[in-house]
Amino acid sequence: MSILLALQVAAAQGLLWGVMTLGAYISYKILDFPDLSVDGTYALGGAVCAVLIVNGWNPVLSMFVAMLAGMLGGLATALLHTKMKMTGLLAGILVMLGLYSINLRIMGKSNTSLLNANTINALLKRVIPASNEVLSIISGAVICALLIALLYWFFGTEVGCALRASGNNKNMARAMGVNTDQMVVLGLVLSNGLVGLSGALFAQYQGFADVGMGTGTMVMGLASIIIGEVIFRFMRRSFALRMLSAVFGTVVYRVIIGIVLQLGIMDANDMKLASAIIVVLVFALSMLLDKVRAAKGGQQNVKP
Repeated sequence: MSILLALQVAAAQGLLWGVMTLGAYISYKILDFPDLSVDGTYALGGAVCAVLIVNGWNPVLSMFVAMLAGMLGGLATALLHTKMKMTGLLAGILVMLGLYSINLRIMGKSNTSLLNANTINALLKRVIPASNEVLSIISGAVICALLIALLYWFFGTEVGCALRASGNNKNMARAMGVNTDQMVVLGLVLSNGLVGLSGALFAQYQGFADVGMGTGTMVMGLASIIIGEVIFRFMRRSFALRMLSAVFGTVVYRVIIGIVLQLGIMDANDMKLASAIIVVLVFALSMLLDKVRAAKGGQQNVKP
């Protein structure tokens, strides 16, 4: 039963983190931008949402404001990169460092409790009498599905296609008249908005917002994307399925972490180390599968 409960918790956390992974997918896979500011915008979303809920705001409206706050963080990173010509890594690191102090200012302390507050799960519990984990699975699944549908529509528009072209080949996009700097700004704003929304959701799930809750967010997002690509390789046939595989990868990632902790293989204090090891192993597996596939392709091309 304890393992089943751990799997339920992992699934709930994975779907809520899946919103963040969709944001990381935009910056990492579509824009090809190493955006480290997500560690700060994730905590920013949680901090803004928690403070607003504590002050009596509606949780849905609070999540919307948290998303807007995340967008402002992404805008800061984008402007440092496009206007001040900083590298993506440096711009992201500077925004991440600055947001740490801003998050402390917003909360007035290192954390803000949401126990017995009017969170999104408290609203759902009035309609669906279920545990916090089940309600989080429901809300996370619905939100991820809606976001994937909206993103699929957006990236099929002219602006969305221009954004994808800017990430694939900036020189070619410029030759076609696309303002790639504007596309970087748009992509990072959209990406960090989703990251801020994820932070707001997770803060409500765990019952508090903490200034350090975003530490390692980008690493977890990248690990989830790669896990999804490796395990769900058959879902590469369409853009919507690739985004869905990233969400599934997040759930698998959290399940792996949950099983490792539940079985006592590693201590809870070693979770960051476990995350790093999982990323390395997944990278190694991805490279191995690519080599095997390349070798098979070479053998098929050899004429008898």
